[in-house]
Amino acid sequence: MATRRFTGDLPPGPEQPVPDDDDMDMPDMTPPSGQGAQRPAKSGGRGGDSGGRGKRGGGAHLPRTLTQVLNEANERVVQGDLVDYVPMSTGFDPLDGFIGGGLRKTELVLLGGAQGIGKTIATLQIARNVAMRPDQYAFYLSYEHTETHLMHRLLCLESINPPEIDLSRGVKLRDLYQIIVAERAKGFMGRDNSAGSLQGILKDNPKTAPALARMSQYADRMILVKASPAVTTLKAIKEMTMRLSDATGGNVTLFIDYLQKIAVYPHNPRDENDKVTIIVEGLKDIALSLDVPVWAIVAADREGLKSKRIHLFHLRGSSALDYESDIAIIMNNKYHILSKDHVAFNPYTARQFRDWVVFTVEKNRAGRAMQDMEFQLYGQHFAFNPRGQKVQQQLIDDKVIES
Repeated sequence: MATRRFTGDLPPGPEQPVPDDDDMDMPDMTPPSGQGAQRPAKSGGRGGDSGGRGKRGGGAHLPRTLTQVLNEANERVVQGDLVDYVPMSTGFDPLDGFIGGGLRKTELVLLGGAQGIGKTIATLQIARNVAMRPDQYAFYLSYEHTETHLMHRLLCLESINPPEIDLSRGVKLRDLYQIIVAERAKGFMGRDNSAGSLQGILKDNPKTAPALARMSQYADRMILVKASPAVTTLKAIKEMTMRLSDATGGNVTLFIDYLQKIAVYPHNPRDENDKVTIIVEGLKDIALSLDVPVWAIVAADREGLKSKRIHLFHLRGSSALDYESDIAIIMNNKYHILSKDHVAFNPYTARQFRDWVVFTVEKNRAGRAMQDMEFQLYGQHFAFNPRGQKVQQQLIDDKVIES
C-alpha cells in the first residue's frame, strides 16, 4: 500500500524505483515561534561539511584527536548545550530510573512482547510524552496503522489524561466514532447549522473538548507517517530523520512500529535473521550518525508466542537484536507470568493482575538488567498509567524481585 500525506518523504509505490536521497523533499519543519530548535547550534552543524562532531552528511565520524573531542565538548557546554548529559524522560516511572533517567541520544531502545500486550500503546504514549516538551519532536513511523487511527488513539488517551487517569471523562474509540457520526448526521438532516467539521465536533462535545485541547499542545511536534513494508526503506527513514533533525536543531526522537516490517531494498537478505540483522544495524547507525534516540518495537517469534514468558531471545530475528541494542525491554501480562504458588495462594488477587503489564529491562547498558516493573493498562483508552512500581510478587522462572 502506498504511503500518504507526508509529501515527498517516503518512496513512491512499488511500481516506481526508490528515489535517491536528493530527490526526497521534506515539508517545512520550521518550529513555531518560541518552540523547538532552542538548542544552540553546533559548530559545523549536521550538513555536508566536516565540522561539528566530525561528521560528514550524517555519516561516519571523521578522525579526531582526543584534544579536538574535548574542545568540541567544552564548546557545547559553554554554549549551554547539555543534551549529551541530560536524558529525556519517557514519562514512565520507575522505568526512567532503571534506564539511567530516560532516553539518550545515540542509543537504540527495543521494546518486545506478544501481540496485543500494549507495545504500540506504550510507544505512542512515550512519543506523546516526548512531544509534550516544548523543545522536542517525536517522529512516529508506523507500518501498522494510519496517521488518522493514531490520532484517534491519542484522543482516547488524552480523554483520561495520564497520569491523572480520570476514567469518568474517558472516551473509547467506539464512543469517539459515534460522536463524530451522530453530529455529522444532524448536519445532513438539517438539525444543525454548523459546518460539521471534525475539529468543530470535537471542540463542541464536552467529552472530547478537553482531549482535543490537550492534544493540541503538542500536535505541531508529533510527526506521523504511515509507512509501507514494501518500500519504506532504511535509507528513506534515515533521510527523513536527518532532515527532521536538521529542521529541529537535533531535538527529535525516532519511533518505529515495528522493526521487522522495515524494507531493506536494495539488499537481498538470505532469511529473516539476515534481514533483521541489516535492519537493527541500520537503526543503530541512524542513532549514532544522526545523534538521536531511536525506539523500535520488535515482534516475538513463534516459540516466544508459545512460551509462558517472553524474553529477549524470543524476539523474531537474530542475535543482532541483543548485540546492537543499548536497552531492551520485554512486556508480559502479569497474570500469565505470576508464580503458580502465588496464584493458588490468592486467586482473586491474581485475577486483578490481568490489566497489569510487566516491563522487564533485559538489557541495559545504563545500569542493572533483569529489573521488573509493572504498569496498569487501560486498553480501551489506549493508555498506561505511567505511575508504575517494582514487581513484588514472585514471577515464573523462579525469579523474585526484592523491594
